[in-house]
Amino acid sequence: MKKLAIIGASGSIGTQTLEVLKKEEQWSLVGVSVHRNIEKLKEIILVFNPKLVVVTNEESIQEAKEMLKEINYTGEVDFLEEGLIRLATMKEVDMVVTSLVGMVGLKPTVEAIKSGKDIALANKETLVAAGEIVMNLAKEYGVRILPVDSEHSAIFQSLQGSQPSEVKNLILTASGGPFLGRTREDLKKVTREMALKHPNWVMGPKITVDSSTLMNKGLEVIEARWLFDVNYDNIKVYVHPESVIHSMVEFQDNSVIAQLGAPDMRLPIQYALKYPHRHKAVANPIELLAMKNVTFLKHDVETFRALELAYRAGKRGGLQSAVMNSANEEAVALFLEEKISYLNIVDMVEKAMDYFRDAGEITLDKVFEIDPLVRTFVREKNKEV
Repeated sequence: MKKLAIIGASGSIGTQTLEVLKKEEQWSLVGVSVHRNIEKLKEIILVFNPKLVVVTNEESIQEAKEMLKEINYTGEVDFLEEGLIRLATMKEVDMVVTSLVGMVGLKPTVEAIKSGKDIALANKETLVAAGEIVMNLAKEYGVRILPVDSEHSAIFQSLQGSQPSEVKNLILTASGGPFLGRTREDLKKVTREMALKHPNWVMGPKITVDSSTLMNKGLEVIEARWLFDVNYDNIKVYVHPESVIHSMVEFQDNSVIAQLGAPDMRLPIQYALKYPHRHKAVANPIELLAMKNVTFLKHDVETFRALELAYRAGKRGGLQSAVMNSANEEAVALFLEEKISYLNIVDMVEKAMDYFRDAGEITLDKVFEIDPLVRTFVREKNKEV
């Protein structure tokens, strides 16, 4: 039986991974982390009894200790970033599911790779901020990085049996989010509540806002560039409102292979855990006869500028993608705190990219060093508005 650790077990992907594990006999859950959801941690312990649990929110530590004492938990406990690293490098773990949101997922992912763990990657920011470094480390340490994002899982599945030289284009699909068809004037009125209502997927708040701005698709373009070693000019994005075709690969002979499925994250999670095999479904089936339309649209470049910014950052190279990612995380946080307007999210990102354009070549140390500088820049710029 293989052993699994989940970093970010109380979030959307983590919770759905736990649902998959309840129906899997191949995997044993030996370690988890949560941020502040101590009630969810209690539920996980009572069902799976992992050997190690980690709480990363300092303000939740006392609550966690009291809960663990109450249920007589006899396993190991750790806290904060040190605990995450310990979890990511547990000797007995075969695979780590990295389902944290944001830059906080980079360091434990790197340490897990250095410890020889396969990675089921749901933390796209890891490859956005340091894709070249992370993929080179994976090759050096002989580990597999298996995508959990539905789009990258779809491409990964569509590429099976093909050679890199046979690939012409990767085609990422985007739902278009809740504001598809709106004008920039319309977006001036967008509130927090409006941005958090995605038409097809159930996700955490940060990724839901990113999906609405199309920044999420921009992050996925950069992730795809590093996962599949394809140039940016050969990564296309089409808006597909039905969200049943999760992505496609166009080959040199002009044939296209697509992966279809219901909008259910348990499918790519199960595929990553079971790869290269397929087993009895955990996810919901797709209702093919109910599909009346399959639509593809060009995205509105004028209204939704985030996607173009991501291509710009990726092509500039160096630390630009890391800067874009950190600026976006901070700007989205400000929007969710209702301190900036919806349109200011992307404006803040562009200002940060221009300010830090000459930050130099990328190293892992520089990625970590520039992150707080970018966040401070965004916060200070907001004060000037």
